Amino acid sequence: MNGSKTNAIIIFHALSGSSHVYRNNSEIGGWWDEMVGVGKPFDPSKYFIICANILGSCYGSTGPSSNNPQTRKLYRLNFPIITIHDIVKSIKLLIDYLGVKKILTITGGSMGGMQVLDWVVSYPEMTQSVIPIATAAYATTLNIALNEVQRQAIYSDPFWNKGNYYTGYPPNKGLRLAREIGHITYLSEDSMKEKFGRRLYHNLEYIFQFEEEFEVESYLQYKGDSFIKRFDANSYLYITKTIDYFDLREGNLTKTFSHLKNVKFLVISFTSDWLYPTSQSKEIVQALKSNNIDTSFVEIDTNYGHDSFLVECDDLRVIVSNFLNNLHI
Repeated sequence: MNGSKTNAIIIFHALSGSSHVYRNNSEIGGWWDEMVGVGKPFDPSKYFIICANILGSCYGSTGPSSNNPQTRKLYRLNFPIITIHDIVKSIKLLIDYLGVKKILTITGGSMGGMQVLDWVVSYPEMTQSVIPIATAAYATTLNIALNEVQRQAIYSDPFWNKGNYYTGYPPNKGLRLAREIGHITYLSEDSMKEKFGRRLYHNLEYIFQFEEEFEVESYLQYKGDSFIKRFDANSYLYITKTIDYFDLREGNLTKTFSHLKNVKFLVISFTSDWLYPTSQSKEIVQALKSNNIDTSFVEIDTNYGHDSFLVECDDLRVIVSNFLNNLHI
């Protein structure tokens, strides 16, 4: 942080992310190593970068797997349902603790972008600029439906036991299936076709059995198996529900953004993202421009789907770097 504390950047993570936003000195890669690091757009040698775990997570911040200080037992499903605004308020307490009065920019993709929008609506006076990526101002019916199917997968696991599984076997099958469903929504048809096609996993011809046969089946199972090693089923339930409740419109998104006159926006979407399509980013842009707010909008042509902001993307790096370079620190 510089002496005047004007170079702070907040990065909000998505559903299953964490505060480990980039590798730094760790052996484990960060979830946004493509964008955060020395010589990259979010350069820690230039900016004071803040990324905190969200409430409800299982990576350190209080969630259903945490101890309830009042009962001295795990919260489990006694943990309260939380909103995006609750998460943002908790991170605001951290920013206040650090003594930061002005944020150079706030950014995040997907659910992280929802936190970005809630933050700027709540604290515009301390926010210079905003970069919401692959996100929306509210959860659509499709978003809610997809999240509900994933939750039902967890509920259906016989080991879920209404969230009381921490002393026994966890509902891994349900959580694995939930993640496989979710991961499909992060991809695009073109990316799946390019990566897997109809290629078979082991055999040169069909076996006509209910077994793992296509490469895409193997891939989804791998992603599901990897996920259950690092995430908590109850946290997944809570965080997906948090997304469902998100709606900034209050009947009129233009009115919601009317007090953001002094904030500069860069809204980014991806052509192949069908989970949070470009049309939803354009809703945000239209509401901002209706208020004569300084807004730039870029739709990046890529076939990686919703996950485009997490993979290598030269266009994203250049666009964000140019935007940051034009900010006054």
